[in-house]
Amino acid sequence: MMAVSSGGSRDSRDSGGQKMIMDNGKYVRYTPEQVEALERLYHECPKPSSMRRQQLIRECPILSNIEPKQIKVWFQNRRCREKQRKEASRLQAVNRKLTAMNKLLMEENDRLQKQVSQLVYENTFFRQQTQNAATLATTDTSCESVVTSGQHHLTPQQQHQHPPRDASPAGLLSIAEETLTEFLSKATGTAVEWVQMPGMKPGPDSIGIVAISHGCTGVAARACGLVGLDPTRVAEILKDRPSWYRDCRSVEVVNVLPTGSSGTIELLYMQLYAPTTLAPARDFWLLRYTSVLEDGSLVVCERSLNNTQNGPSMPQAPHFVRAEMLPSGYLIRPCEGGGSIIHIVDHMDLEPWSVPEVLRPLYESSTLIAQKTTMAALRHLRQISQEVSQPSVTGWGRRPAALRALSQRLSRGFNEALNGFTDEGWSMLESDGIDDVTVHVNSSPSKMMGVQLSYVNGFPSMSNAVLCAKASMLLQDVPPAILLRFLREHRSEWADSSIDAYSAAAVKAGPCSLPVPRAGNFGGQVILPLAHTIEHEEFLEVIKLENMAHYREDMIMQSDIFLLQLCSGVDENAVGNCAELVFAPIDASFSDDAPIIPSGFRIIPLDSGKDTPSPNRTLDLASALEVGPTGNKASGDSSTQCGSTKSVITIAFQFAFEMHLQENVASMARQYVRGIIASVQRVALALSPSRFGSNAGLRPPPGSPEAHTLARWICQSYRCYLGAELLKCEGNESILKTLWHHSDAVLCCSLKALPVFTFANQAGLDMLETTLVALQDITLEKIFDDSGRKTLCSEFPQIMQQGFMCLQSGICLSSMGRPISYERAVAWKVLNEEENAHCICFMFINWSFV
Repeated sequence: MMAVSSGGSRDSRDSGGQKMIMDNGKYVRYTPEQVEALERLYHECPKPSSMRRQQLIRECPILSNIEPKQIKVWFQNRRCREKQRKEASRLQAVNRKLTAMNKLLMEENDRLQKQVSQLVYENTFFRQQTQNAATLATTDTSCESVVTSGQHHLTPQQQHQHPPRDASPAGLLSIAEETLTEFLSKATGTAVEWVQMPGMKPGPDSIGIVAISHGCTGVAARACGLVGLDPTRVAEILKDRPSWYRDCRSVEVVNVLPTGSSGTIELLYMQLYAPTTLAPARDFWLLRYTSVLEDGSLVVCERSLNNTQNGPSMPQAPHFVRAEMLPSGYLIRPCEGGGSIIHIVDHMDLEPWSVPEVLRPLYESSTLIAQKTTMAALRHLRQISQEVSQPSVTGWGRRPAALRALSQRLSRGFNEALNGFTDEGWSMLESDGIDDVTVHVNSSPSKMMGVQLSYVNGFPSMSNAVLCAKASMLLQDVPPAILLRFLREHRSEWADSSIDAYSAAAVKAGPCSLPVPRAGNFGGQVILPLAHTIEHEEFLEVIKLENMAHYREDMIMQSDIFLLQLCSGVDENAVGNCAELVFAPIDASFSDDAPIIPSGFRIIPLDSGKDTPSPNRTLDLASALEVGPTGNKASGDSSTQCGSTKSVITIAFQFAFEMHLQENVASMARQYVRGIIASVQRVALALSPSRFGSNAGLRPPPGSPEAHTLARWICQSYRCYLGAELLKCEGNESILKTLWHHSDAVLCCSLKALPVFTFANQAGLDMLETTLVALQDITLEKIFDDSGRKTLCSEFPQIMQQGFMCLQSGICLSSMGRPISYERAVAWKVLNEEENAHCICFMFINWSFV
């Protein structure tokens, strides 16, 4: 029975009395009819205003003998109980998750204990064998007998040469049962030596427990995790590999055979995209076995069918290399309270002999398999689980599933263009004599896009073909995440506005003339977030390129251009992560039937087995400040242990065009992609942490001082004009390093008629949201608003005459257009050795984004 004080005090007892009773003027007890009416009103409006409460009393005669103040207290109690119920439900869910994770960790600990015991036994055995061999060697001068006596083990080739299996149902069931046993021994046992993947820490909020193989045939990865979906749904999702595995082109079910225990055997043909233009694609001929274990766990396991006879087979497709899948799959166990515990094993032999030697690490890296396949499966399951539990509408009124479908279309379109399969209508054009850029043409674009390009949005388009220019190259000492972030945030460094305008107009109604690539001339860029995955490892956004109409006056189009863009792999702490930036012009209406013709970049590390770069590495050249005069990093810097890093970047750009313009468009595309290659090489060289320590790096412009010299000038001039020390150097730290890590933003600008920035410390680059490479493209007046520019113009002569100036609090803008507030600012004249003015230095104190 719930009691409510007429004076406003509350009691947590439930309501349900048979009549309303007044106890000494202190408490009111509600009848069931009154409680039912109040509950109905609560669901309509849980927090009614005073006027609304009075209206409720008038509208419900059953509540007429209750005072408005008592109604107010009842609603307060009801909201409190609702909050308590939600919190209790949340805590119960967290407890179930922690219990399941604890069970998973205990099982993993038991497995590791078994692996340790096995390794100790093997170590003891080999040590004893070595001692016996040494003893025999001392008694017999010939070791021939010792060597030959140990040759009882089969070679790896002999171990894999099993006699051909009969492809009858009984023979396939025998293979399936053997596959199940081998898979379970990998998933929960010690059949493979698993080591924890670098950078992955298990916990209640982590993706799960991720491990990679050590010293086994092929490449293998293993993951364990929790997902909020039932086992049947998990198996259904994982079987649909093209929906979550971006490298999977297709999976064709050739035959299905039921087994006696409600299981099924499926014969599959699967094709994988090639990640670069430098290697052929892979295909697989597989057996997949789905069954239920005695404990109720659901198992989906698969392996390659290489030794079957008298059965169906799939011939190897042209331009594909037949790879092998060793026993792999999914162990899915129901979890108490709902959800599933899942074990995933991916084990493949990708035939690395078929690719150039420099690319073989891509096909020999278990870390890459873990990132692109094993963890991708877990992330996809977690994403769907969140969408099921939180079916709220997001982003432009669309559900997450619709946005995920857009991401899939972008990724698939980029992969199709990159691979240029003949069955999709692609054919290669002859080279122009230089082999750095490959050009493919598709005269049947409806095959790859699922729409008729010749009729877009109901209007006839002059574009009836698509051309793709692509190239791959190797990069040295540039982490993929850092380079990708630069390409994303500073489009003007590599893109040409006329090409963007041409690409946007080509998929709209009306003809357009051929553009001429030219450097510079770029409007503003605004990044509009659209959606992202749970862990922010991938996000979808719309890029708005502003003020583009004046570049293409002959086009019938808006002044702004919109690009749908997919970005992934920006976390530089993720080991072996592939970084991608894929975009496509879209119509402002964002219609579902509009064609998507993606272009972009893919950067894959070639030495993903090495340690990751230091997490303190930034997009700009902060690590270069650790370099001493000799070009070596300071002693004790752990990043020196990483050695050089290599990666392969693949660039592919598509253009819709009219067939009679093929030769001209091909020439333009080659020229454009070669220009992008040159820009990427320049940026990569600038972002390399070793550029300050080698002669191959970018040099300062003629007449510019070295960074250490400039830092000394800045500090000396500050002391001269303001009578105080700018920096407090401690120990042996250099002035440059101390200035670089100064908490306030320090920026230098030139003394030209239109001052541009020439140097900034770490805080200055963070404030302007730029890098040292792009800093020199930002003018001083660009970061101030109108009032700030007026103040600056009026006070600038004072700086040159008096030597310094103090500015009150104000607002400025970053290079991305974000407003920044600062408490105050100081500007002073920087003098060189001859006491001539070299530049103006600004220091923004206590700045923050508004």
